[in-house]
Amino acid sequence: MQFHSTNRKVPSVSFKEAVLKGLPDDNGLYMPEEMPSFPHEFLKKLPGLSFTDIAFETAKLLIENEIEKDDLKAIIEDAFDFDIPLINVHDNIHVLELYHGPTLAFKDFGARFMARVMGYFLKSDDRKINILVATSGDTGSAVAQGFLGVDGIRVTLLYPKGKVSKIQEQQLTTIGQNVTALEIDGTFDDCQHMVKTAFLDKELNKKLTLSSANSINIARLLPQSFYYTYAFSRLMNSAENLYFCVPSGNFGNLCGGLLAKKMGIPITGFIAASNANDIVPTYLDTEVFAPRPSVQTISNAMDVGNPSNFSRLLDLYGNDYQKIIDDIKGISFSDDETKALITEVHERYNYLMCPHTAIGYGGLKHYLNPGDIGIALSTAHPCKFIEIVEPLISEQVEIPLRLQKIITRKKQAISMTKDSATFKAYLLRSS
Repeated sequence: MQFHSTNRKVPSVSFKEAVLKGLPDDNGLYMPEEMPSFPHEFLKKLPGLSFTDIAFETAKLLIENEIEKDDLKAIIEDAFDFDIPLINVHDNIHVLELYHGPTLAFKDFGARFMARVMGYFLKSDDRKINILVATSGDTGSAVAQGFLGVDGIRVTLLYPKGKVSKIQEQQLTTIGQNVTALEIDGTFDDCQHMVKTAFLDKELNKKLTLSSANSINIARLLPQSFYYTYAFSRLMNSAENLYFCVPSGNFGNLCGGLLAKKMGIPITGFIAASNANDIVPTYLDTEVFAPRPSVQTISNAMDVGNPSNFSRLLDLYGNDYQKIIDDIKGISFSDDETKALITEVHERYNYLMCPHTAIGYGGLKHYLNPGDIGIALSTAHPCKFIEIVEPLISEQVEIPLRLQKIITRKKQAISMTKDSATFKAYLLRSS
């Protein structure tokens, strides 16, 4: 399989090159040159397949022969060694809990898969990779844990000062070894701009081999399609009209679902649910895409004012606005509305959600019709937002032991302005 840039100004490359390079030279994003289709026999067998079975068959189609089948199977079984519960909250509304990995966030799916794929490719490659990651919360810790101690790889995390939760910050800044955290005096969009500017800097790219572990990296995106197929397989015998609601910030998670649909999973539609940073829901209503500086909310992982993966969404639909809105609806929620959803669901159904999951639930509640079945993607454990959730439910939220150990560790982060030249100088100095 070859992978083209969404800007289509540079030649297509192999999966290996797309993974190790991260970002094309024309500032686009890599996408499969052709969209494969699931065989009919595979679709019929879905209810009897495990998550790793589904992930393996999907990856084989997308990657083709660049990773030996036995090695690919081993990568998948090692990366996805945790549960993926599908919970019926009430009536026709379900939640797919994607936060049972090591860092208690859905980013573990993409980060662990990518780390193992990159490690596989580096065994036959003498390059030393510098991974740059902009994070609005959970991406950084998932990537850091995925790449911790991997030979030939150095990870630099950029996160916005004062705009991630306390537990998220502890996860980002207490790792050590081959992982360094930079605390940027700015927003997530500033962090993302610094990373993209570095990728396009010719001097940096002559001296360093840079790659990305954000959802802009194709190896982070592909595994996010696996769990849509898995969720469908668990409801396919009762789901005539199946909708997924995706809490959306940088829109990689939604694009993963669109990949699954394009490959043949009969998903009726998607709901792109945002917070006050409603750039894409506004586009879906008006056909106007107008990025703007992000604002801070209690659902901080979605505080993105210029979502990178929007170009992938356009690429998947050939820039056809009508086809996009036929498949995707948009909605946004204020912080007060998000808090009300958390409280309501906990009181009525005894189910606790993080702010992002609450927004996903709210999207289903708004759009679902009788007879439809809806799945909201639950992206993080509620304990990661304990300072928001506990006052709403007047109860203590249990913190899993693996996070309790992190809370007391000493923060280690380098403070930095949002100036790209300063970041460039840092990379050259520390290489």
